[in-house]
Amino acid sequence: MRDHWGVENRLHECLDVTMSEDSARNRMDSRPQNLAVLRHMALNVMRKEEAKMSQRGKLKKAAWNNSYLVKLLALF
Repeated sequence: MRDHWGVENRLHECLDVTMSEDSARNRMDSRPQNLAVLRHMALNVMRKEEAKMSQRGKLKKAAWNNSYLVKLLALF
């Protein structure tokens, strides 16, 4: 039971809070799975980056700052 809540707290809640996954409106064909893969990849890259910043802050900074975005993409 504790393992289940660990997964919920580490992954699902993070995806929902950071990327608003629950409110996504993509429900047809393979779109939900494709976007889920991209969200997981983005989350993994943000976790590798060691800046003392929230993951939502990292997303916003990557959207506003091209050099930071390149730095995150280099972590792949």
